Amino acid sequence: MPIPPGPFTGRTLAQLARDLRDRRTTSTGLTEQALGAAAALDPGLNAFVTVDGTGALEAAKAADAELAAGLDRGPLHGVPVGVKDLIEVAGLPATMGSRHFAGYVPERDAACVTRLREAGAVIVGKTTTHEFAYGPTGDRSANGASRNPHDPSRMSGGSSGGSGAAVGAGLVPLALGTDTGGSVRIPAALCGVAGFKPAYDAIPADGVFPLSRSLDHVGVLAGDPEGCLIAYRALTGADAPAPVEPARVAWLDTSDLFEGDPEVVATVRAAAGELPEVRLPDGFAEEALRTYRVIQSCEAVAVHADRMETAPQLFGAEVLERLRGAAQLPGWSYVRALESRERLAAVADGLFARHDVLALPTAAVTAPLIDEREVTAAGRPVPVGVALLSLTCPWNVLGLPALTVPAGTVAGLPAGLQLLCRPGDEPLLFAAASRLLP
Repeated sequence: MPIPPGPFTGRTLAQLARDLRDRRTTSTGLTEQALGAAAALDPGLNAFVTVDGTGALEAAKAADAELAAGLDRGPLHGVPVGVKDLIEVAGLPATMGSRHFAGYVPERDAACVTRLREAGAVIVGKTTTHEFAYGPTGDRSANGASRNPHDPSRMSGGSSGGSGAAVGAGLVPLALGTDTGGSVRIPAALCGVAGFKPAYDAIPADGVFPLSRSLDHVGVLAGDPEGCLIAYRALTGADAPAPVEPARVAWLDTSDLFEGDPEVVATVRAAAGELPEVRLPDGFAEEALRTYRVIQSCEAVAVHADRMETAPQLFGAEVLERLRGAAQLPGWSYVRALESRERLAAVADGLFARHDVLALPTAAVTAPLIDEREVTAAGRPVPVGVALLSLTCPWNVLGLPALTVPAGTVAGLPAGLQLLCRPGDEPLLFAAASRLLP
């Protein structure tokens, strides 16, 4: 059975901002709703690792006082927000989803959290992450699996699974996540909300525990794409004017990357409408997937090598197995992957020669069951990680902005439409989302 809708289900960030300024609500009232929903609904979701009721209410009262005095920090001022437990918030535990960091409490905010506070947002708590963000399923964490609000027996997706579940269940209207190969977009798609991975380094990653430093992106999840745009602008200061001409959008044939569930692909393509079709150049898919795997694997081992040697027993079994496998890759493979990345970027630029935005499914399957490690796609069994990551990870290799938006359901479970653009074309990306899915 789905989780009952929380207080922010169907309420957009834009609506909340208007309600706060028109005195139809207060930040204190919104924060109390978020805290009440977390207490009542989160036991069935495990979206939050830590809820900071005292700190959130203090921040909400301060936000109300500032708004009443005429100090308006922008559309996030007074809005309750969840923050992935990979991102440091001063005074709150940061577990990274791992027993290695049990009891760790940072003294400083991550740079993106500083920007949230400067924008007046109210941090409600820390959301569940797959252990060290090393997995797309969201069901391997020291504090247990985060669960899908549409069916708690199923995955939220990962690694920002708690953020996806919290926004998808309406516990908060906005959450921060990180995305190394799809970790914002996958849970957003599986939980039926919008998620945006900006261009690489658009939102600073200082104070965010790394998985793969050259692939990691900080991103946002909200109920709709406009909410993602509002948060993105607040966190980056980006305020490009709306495009004069409509975005040129094409459907990207992803069969070379992964042949997904035909019902999912058909549902997403129908949501996108009639579009011209483009295909990836020969060999691109294989090279992109291999390049992603090698870069992520080598950089992840570099982060965890000391822990693997001194305290391997503190890792979850699945993550430790992945790290040990990654450690077997030779050094030359990383050097070649970096060279391959440059070639891929040049080739990918040609995909946008005649189109501003490319449309494709976000995940090729709907949410698998918790602990499921093999799914059926196109009539054949495949590893669950491959099914979830294959359509998202190439764009981290290239650092492209990527947005996922809800695109309907298959057997009652959400499917997501992913939109890609070149860095600098974000206004066209969001304009396309508004036009395709009004």
